[in-house]
Amino acid sequence: MKNLLLNSLLFFILTLKFQAQEAAKFFPKENLMSIGIYYYPEHWNKSEWERDIKNISELGFEFIHLAEFAWINLEPQEGVYDFKWLDEVINLAKKYNLKVILGTPTAISPVWLGIKHPEIYAMGSNYLRAEHGTRAQQSLSNEIWRDYSKKIITKLGTHYGNNPTVIGWQLDNEPEGKEDYSPSSQKAFQKWLENKYKTIHALNEAWGTAFWSQTYSNFNQIKIHNANHVGWWGTNPHALLDFKRYTADTQAEFLDFQADILRAIVSKNQYITTNYTATTYGADPTRTKKLDFDTFTSYPNKGQANIGENGFRLGAPKELSFALSYFKTDKTISGVMELQPGFVNWGNINPLLQPGALRMWLFHCFGGNLSFACSYRYRQINYSAEQYHGGITTLDGVSLSQGGKDYKQVINEMTLLRKAYNPAAKIPEELKKRKTALLWSHDNLWSLSRQGQTSQWNTLSFFQKYLETCKSLGAPTDIIKNDDNLNNYNIVIIPAFEMVDDANISRWENYVKQGGNLVLTLRTGVKDKNGHLFPTAYAEKIYPLIDAKIEYFDQLLPQSKGTISSNSKEYYWNNWADLIEANNQEHVLATYTNQFYAGKSAVVTHKIGKGTVTYIGVDTDDAKLERDILKNVYASANINTENYPEGVYVTWRDGFWVAVNYSSEAYQLNIPDNHKILIGTKTLASGGVTVWTE
Repeated sequence: MKNLLLNSLLFFILTLKFQAQEAAKFFPKENLMSIGIYYYPEHWNKSEWERDIKNISELGFEFIHLAEFAWINLEPQEGVYDFKWLDEVINLAKKYNLKVILGTPTAISPVWLGIKHPEIYAMGSNYLRAEHGTRAQQSLSNEIWRDYSKKIITKLGTHYGNNPTVIGWQLDNEPEGKEDYSPSSQKAFQKWLENKYKTIHALNEAWGTAFWSQTYSNFNQIKIHNANHVGWWGTNPHALLDFKRYTADTQAEFLDFQADILRAIVSKNQYITTNYTATTYGADPTRTKKLDFDTFTSYPNKGQANIGENGFRLGAPKELSFALSYFKTDKTISGVMELQPGFVNWGNINPLLQPGALRMWLFHCFGGNLSFACSYRYRQINYSAEQYHGGITTLDGVSLSQGGKDYKQVINEMTLLRKAYNPAAKIPEELKKRKTALLWSHDNLWSLSRQGQTSQWNTLSFFQKYLETCKSLGAPTDIIKNDDNLNNYNIVIIPAFEMVDDANISRWENYVKQGGNLVLTLRTGVKDKNGHLFPTAYAEKIYPLIDAKIEYFDQLLPQSKGTISSNSKEYYWNNWADLIEANNQEHVLATYTNQFYAGKSAVVTHKIGKGTVTYIGVDTDDAKLERDILKNVYASANINTENYPEGVYVTWRDGFWVAVNYSSEAYQLNIPDNHKILIGTKTLASGGVTVWTE
């Protein structure tokens, strides 16, 4: 018994040791948003290093990001390590008062490793093994790859783990949850399934393998379902959903694996993070447990038309808007680790950006309460795959690009804002009342994306419609996860939350009973967690919440026009329509007025306890109906709202009001005369920024 207690205590201590740290300690509030830059010394002649780093410092950057793709430079031959060049660069950073974020170099393996162990490479759905030459080619489930990764991470952590110039570690690069069909992954998937289901009978039930004679006798018979070989439309959706879950778990576990290695050897003054893409699809950040916080990368301009005539030079705001709500809430720290520096080389079209566009993005990040912003990259390289990808400097390595000029301006403006920072500033009461959350689940993203049922369905776009509507109403809006506390928000919106269980329904009902205002939408509550449609009436589990029944759903052709009446106004739809039968006609907020089911309800509301439930059963292209319904939800809760046009974002952080404008038209801000404008004017120009205090 004594040994058992001792072992339990030791396990508890080790568990505590390797848990994530409190992230806020790394970012003093008075610094507001620190600004940094990627630098790749391995790309340049050694004689230019000091010049570059001195210039980076003189521009006002506060940190540099190093070494994420430099494994071959750090270990040119197996077991032969060379850190002298990196030591020199870090010493130069110290000389010029710059801090350093180090990347673990596991995004790409050195050539000698792939030659010796070709089995480390992942396989695509064509069963062809990946090859050396680009990034994210490795099989994360391969034990040989894990062993070599552990060695280089341990060497780096031991060498730099107590270097005061190094403030943090970025694990890997843009972890994407890449599908892997290699032998290593096939075996790991079988093991993952066995751990989840315990018995093959349970898996057969969950996957519905009675259909088309898919039944298995043991886990070793299972091969990753390959939609490209079996046929996209006919592949088992439950097996594919589990493959997505396994892939995301494998990606998360690989990051936690790296974090555990570093946590054991580096200073507590160094943080550990990674940089997910802004709207990550394959990787699910909620699955990682050992990082101090998450960061993201964002490239707002990829050659799209965006908003208005000049939108293609200003960027699309929705990607950055999503990331700011997903990665950063009042309770979490985040930063943008990689922000577009100008034109890119991989967009459909790669235009010059309007002067000031990057400045606008940076202030969008600042208004989103980020702790730091870092741009990829300092110098535009003159060779290889990204030679047409812009940087802070142009090809001569000295002259500032337009993006560089934007960064320099923001750095100077951040100095101004730091002087104006008031630690006693409190969030205005009207913003506290508007505080809103949208519930997100990668499981639902994967399931809905597999079975969209109409070519007009896009899960992310549907979710973003509600997110952008809330922000246009001036509501501080977080994207929350399934176990987050709903009671922190007056309004909670749950868009297309397809897979539910009794615990979901119970949590939502309790939130409403206590005075919360819940908005549910179409495609919510129709499946269980295995992705099975409930063998009852369509979406029956939510009927007590909405006090109505849903007969089924309809879709129109893209060119068709369905009509809806609400509050004496007419609206149009053609994407999706739930045919709702309300138990109480007084609770109907919108009604279909054409098609053979004219008179059926499209939107209903219901009161439970101290709160309300509103169900929006229709999906429109222009979002006018959804916007008006949401305005009604806020108004019924005695919460006033704003009316910002598309592309205009007005936010508050640390005593500062921040407004940015992605649209092609100027917008007149309503700033009281007794408020002090620090940056910009009341007329918010296209691509412009205004910052003011009360």
